Amino acid sequence: MEAFSEGAAPVEGDRVPLAAGLSALVPDRLHQREAERREEAEKRRREREAQSVLEEQSDFFTASFARERETIEALLRSEPAQDAEADAEAVSEAARRLQDLQRLLTDSVRFLAPYEVRQAQAALSKLQGELSERRLQLKPKKRFAFTKALKKDPASAPSKPPAQHPPSESSAKDQKEAATSAPLNPSCGFSRAEGRTLELGPSDLLQQDVVLSQLRRCRVLLRGNPNTLLMLDCHDCTVLCGPVSTSARVDGCSGCLVALACQQLRTHRVTEMTFYVQVTSRAMLEDCSAVRFAPYSWDYPGMEADFKTAGLDRSKNNWDLVDDFNWLAKDQASPNWCVIPEKERITDWN
Repeated sequence: MEAFSEGAAPVEGDRVPLAAGLSALVPDRLHQREAERREEAEKRRREREAQSVLEEQSDFFTASFARERETIEALLRSEPAQDAEADAEAVSEAARRLQDLQRLLTDSVRFLAPYEVRQAQAALSKLQGELSERRLQLKPKKRFAFTKALKKDPASAPSKPPAQHPPSESSAKDQKEAATSAPLNPSCGFSRAEGRTLELGPSDLLQQDVVLSQLRRCRVLLRGNPNTLLMLDCHDCTVLCGPVSTSARVDGCSGCLVALACQQLRTHRVTEMTFYVQVTSRAMLEDCSAVRFAPYSWDYPGMEADFKTAGLDRSKNNWDLVDDFNWLAKDQASPNWCVIPEKERITDWN
């Protein structure tokens, strides 16, 4: 047996001893692991900072929204003064602040939680309804804009009112919903028409609260800038509308095609509806089914001027961001709405 000199390391053939090979690799691996650790720590730090910024922005929005909402409510719910001009000024100030509040929500959607957006949209819708009612109190009643309807002959009216039967639970609920969703004595719009083409122009629509109710198989052209749009109990109609300054609501309708631009779109109890929309906030569905969406593409002479009057930013369009209140699953798309394939979208509106 050969003797080894003291301190010598055994060598197998020409191979370098294991310890010597590791001595060259370990520092590189340590450096790599340290770099990865630092990168992960930096990533987490940026995420914490981003989350902190979002929370600060959300807190700022909540405080600002609540403060401005209280101011608008005070303007709208104050007792009518003897001075009609002062009342009109208060309502105008409330309308201006309401538009600013809608823009605040529109600019904040990107960092707000979905439930915060829904709460703010519901509050805005309620304020808009109060504003519409207050406006109606200020101006004298006008003729409701609709096509000629048959007037009942007083002589043919029954001498006794028909017997009253208590409504069923479902019909009573529907009547209550209709009564609370539609303003009384609407001054602009169309009602109870069938198979007609109905039109209103810019001078008719400017900052008006437009109501379309109980229409059947009608084509409605609204070229101009209304303040709000409300559709109630309309079926198999085509409604083409210019930019709406604030909100549009569609309730109890079916089989309609609607094209409009607005800040907020709310739909309730609608089915088999098609929307071509530009919406700066988000569309909301409640108790709806078979609803389809595509980007707003209707056009008419003077539309750009109407967009400026409405205060809508044409670069902001969340047409495909839809909140379905009846579908809470986050990992699956709602079956109640879909996007219209591009090849199936309308391009010629004539």
